[in-house]
Amino acid sequence: MKQILEAILSGDNAAVGGLDVPDHYRGITVHADEASMFDGMDTKEKDPRKSLHLDDVPTPELGPGEALVAVMASAINYNTVWTSIFEPVSTFSFLKRYGKLSPLTARHDLPYHVVGSDLAGVVLRTGPGVNAWKPGDEVVAHCLSVELESPDGHNDTMLDSEQRIWGFETNFGGLAELALVKSNQLMPKPAHLTWEEAASPGLVNSTAYRQLVSSNGADMKQGDVVLIWGASGGLGSYATQFALNGGAIPVCVVSSPEKAEICRAMGASLIIDRSAEGYRFWKDEHTQDQKEWKRFGARIRALTGGDDPDIVFEHPGRETFGASVYVARRGGTIVTCASTSGFMHEYDNRYLWMNLKRIIGSHFANYREAWEANRLIARGMVHPTVSKVYPLEETAQAAYDVHRNLHQGKVGVLTLAPTEGLGVRDPELRARHLDQINRFRDR
Repeated sequence: MKQILEAILSGDNAAVGGLDVPDHYRGITVHADEASMFDGMDTKEKDPRKSLHLDDVPTPELGPGEALVAVMASAINYNTVWTSIFEPVSTFSFLKRYGKLSPLTARHDLPYHVVGSDLAGVVLRTGPGVNAWKPGDEVVAHCLSVELESPDGHNDTMLDSEQRIWGFETNFGGLAELALVKSNQLMPKPAHLTWEEAASPGLVNSTAYRQLVSSNGADMKQGDVVLIWGASGGLGSYATQFALNGGAIPVCVVSSPEKAEICRAMGASLIIDRSAEGYRFWKDEHTQDQKEWKRFGARIRALTGGDDPDIVFEHPGRETFGASVYVARRGGTIVTCASTSGFMHEYDNRYLWMNLKRIIGSHFANYREAWEANRLIARGMVHPTVSKVYPLEETAQAAYDVHRNLHQGKVGVLTLAPTEGLGVRDPELRARHLDQINRFRDR
């Protein structure tokens, strides 16, 4: 591993293909025998620092259509939080199911799970049948893993019957020194970004692209009023950028003055600080407060000059979903993923059915959508939202911070990269966008 890292740091990526692949590597794992450790505890009480481990694990066998990547940096996504607290189910159920598919996928069914759904790094080896990538290529990876052996996914690969999220529903994820991916997960690393910056957009940027921009999602157009929950967060910060770039009118919902200022720095002007304005959409655990929905809707109209949202960009889930359905305009769209505040949504169907609104479920992105989203990053049209970076040894603390919403934007993790700031290949493009690249830093 030391020789591989030295070759990458010296810029001699071509030499990587001639170096031996280590038979083991360090990775962040959860353990199957600890899957019940939080039973009976409230979600907020569950602590990723107790369940995430830094282990030395065997390097997996490389199969057809796959690539082994030396991971320079990764990032924390909410699916790593879910994995670490074993909600809504233990991810070992995913690995066991995947392991039954074929002798090759049986590699994934292990008593430990190497987690992580983002990476930036260098290809070490490719398996049989891989022609588009070679050892030494600098890459990022999206997290869609598909088999494409059934017809279901050939119009939209997200509909493949064996669609999975790499590092969450498969093993050998990106929060590690090495990662195993399918070659059709790979995309070129944006040359003007550091390793940690390039690693951070993958999952959330692609998810926001499909959810908001793609015809598979809300199909946003110029002039649309878009209500964005958590508009300065890991997912919402990309939705805010897409709305602004696409000529839409974002209404950014945040939870603090600091988060409101980040939205202004991105160019948004219509902002609701839900904490400062005291919105409480639930009277108690079982009862929503429709007066609060109406107050919230009135606040949106006051900001927009009387317009209701054409699109509601939903991801908090249970806490906000009733309000989201209510405030969307007649004929409007609520596009939803994630549900970080709870998966069991409740809403008053009268406001959906009688006003001809639509709810669209959106989950990650297909390869084409992920490629387009990455291309916008590479061209400097959308920017990473890294606020803080941790070493691999402190990944559990990073996941805890995300679980407790103590972060802004995305939280990065250095895996093989020894320090921040490495990996920039196009300093001129970087210099033109440095303020935008750094606007989330140290927030």
